[in-house]
Amino acid sequence: MKSLTKLKKGDKVAILSPSFAAPGKWPQVYELGLKRLKEMFELEPVEFPATKKVGASKEERSKDLIDAYENQEIKAVISSLGGDDQITYIKNLPPEPFVSNPKPFFGFSDNTHFLNFLWLNGIPSFYGGALFTQFAEQGSMNEYTVKYLKLALFEQGETEIEASDKYSDIGLDWSNTENLTKHRLYEPNEGWIWDGNNSAEGISWGGCMESIDELLRHGVDIPSLEDFSNVILLTETSEEIPPASYVCRVYRALGERGILERIKAILVGRPKAWEFDKQNNKEEKEKYRKEQGESIIDTVRKYNRSIPVIQNLDFGHTEPQIPVPYGTSARIDSQNKKIFLTF
Repeated sequence: MKSLTKLKKGDKVAILSPSFAAPGKWPQVYELGLKRLKEMFELEPVEFPATKKVGASKEERSKDLIDAYENQEIKAVISSLGGDDQITYIKNLPPEPFVSNPKPFFGFSDNTHFLNFLWLNGIPSFYGGALFTQFAEQGSMNEYTVKYLKLALFEQGETEIEASDKYSDIGLDWSNTENLTKHRLYEPNEGWIWDGNNSAEGISWGGCMESIDELLRHGVDIPSLEDFSNVILLTETSEEIPPASYVCRVYRALGERGILERIKAILVGRPKAWEFDKQNNKEEKEKYRKEQGESIIDTVRKYNRSIPVIQNLDFGHTEPQIPVPYGTSARIDSQNKKIFLTF
């Protein structure tokens, strides 16, 4: 993997919409995110032609990605949000502009496709840190998220991560401008759920479960089986709140491809269990998370009896969030129940 240059105050960062152009639909949330980038991180956001263009073509979004990487003034790229159609064009990007100009990319969910593309071309990135969901969190940014965003942007080296003491998966409607000053409801976080006693070290790869599913079903290039023998797998599920049976099938696909038997460990992000069209109560959310967690363990253990599987980590579609280094070394100390990531 290539080495990425860390940012410094005053650097320019591209704000792109490789999936859905959320800034065009919710401009007030977009402006809040830009304000936070400027005031809290002292970075200069740069908008590109398709950043706010709802319905931008694959070609327009490809051009924004290429132009942002080839622009020597741009020191990092931050996605506005996710979406659902990167599978249709990321695989066709030319590698050269990115290989010749490696720089940090921040995004998750549908951006799994671009992160996988970067990984295959030897470029690390960060799974997390989207403008809308992290920088533009209503009310104020979560201090836990800010801490790890600053590590990802400005610091270098191995860091021991810690579990948050609270979490939220209940959103506030972006269409209502009154919500910009309101704070989300947070609940106590139960911490990491650990299964397996072996320690491990490897290179992180993975992403959103629904996107991993699409990578597999559409035959898009992913790491080789040889590569997977040195991988720590990252997975998490989206706001679609898929049932445990679906999660089982995707994990089973990874098993049948020979991936689960080779990987070093699995880190699972806390499942989002509430959405506007699925407003589960506390008991329903707990049941959903429990069923998903048990499904993952049951499926993984059919293919690999020894690797550590740690669930309920702070990455993915809930808050707060660690922008997890993607394509760099991760180390798991099962004896002391500690996790180390290389930022």
